[in-house]
Amino acid sequence: MTDLYVGVDVSKEYLDVATSEGLSLRVSNDDAGQQQLVARFSATPPALVLMEATGGLERAIAAQLSAAGIALRIVNARHVRHFAKATGLLAKTDRLDAEALVRFAQTLKPEPRPIAPEQTVALQALIVRRRQLVEMLGMERNRLRTAHRGVRKSLQASIRWLEKRLAEVDGDIDGALRECGAWREKVELLESVPGIARVISVSLLAGLPELGELNRHQISALAGVAPFNRDSGNWRGRRSIYGGRPLVRSALYMAALVGARHNPVLKAFYQRLRQAGKPGKVALTACMRKLLVILNTMLKTGQPWVAQRVAET
Repeated sequence: MTDLYVGVDVSKEYLDVATSEGLSLRVSNDDAGQQQLVARFSATPPALVLMEATGGLERAIAAQLSAAGIALRIVNARHVRHFAKATGLLAKTDRLDAEALVRFAQTLKPEPRPIAPEQTVALQALIVRRRQLVEMLGMERNRLRTAHRGVRKSLQASIRWLEKRLAEVDGDIDGALRECGAWREKVELLESVPGIARVISVSLLAGLPELGELNRHQISALAGVAPFNRDSGNWRGRRSIYGGRPLVRSALYMAALVGARHNPVLKAFYQRLRQAGKPGKVALTACMRKLLVILNTMLKTGQPWVAQRVAET
């Protein structure tokens, strides 16, 4: 019996569905349409339902399918589009995108992956909101420096409002950690590392829930700090990092920046690379990767930071 694969293209209004058996249908992207799909595929469970990450529009249907025990995988939309072009599917419609997802699933057979728990999704949302508030606060403070006196009062009121909202979000993050003992233990473990503060540790855990579950190569590639070769024949190109998760990369960058100055292990590592002639940006990226590997090992073993032991790994 041939395995059944399903592709679901998600938009704001509709869910376009294609299967490896040739079925094609469209349902509304609301509770009724989602329940219709769950009922259909609960009766004859597919080997895999594949959909793209669409900025959150896929969360509702993914949660319902996952709750029904249906094998599910959410993939990067760019990967699917590159695959479609490589197979000659250049046109792009919702129906064709669903068919491309089916071909992708049939050819590559990605492993099902459970969706993130609600606590993780909530923390991710809080971290993203905090980052937005910090960016807006920085912009308003910069405007205040050169603002005409006619608008200074408005800018000062805006800054006070943003500071209040930022404090509220920080309180919500602390509250979420108090409610989840497992999260709190992981955060405390990461905060034992010099240079890792509360916001950084929560950002890493929320943006990279796989931390502590993968090997060093997998976690580096997932975060986007693994160097990839660019070679052809006798030509050897510069190694460069690619992809990854912006939230995680940003948190790692800030942690490595602080660590290169104040963390004894990272500081020695950074200075050694600089003395070897590596540019500052390259050395700092290497510190990001080294720090990530250390954190991954700490969560995997459950052991806090000890400088001597870490230096020997």
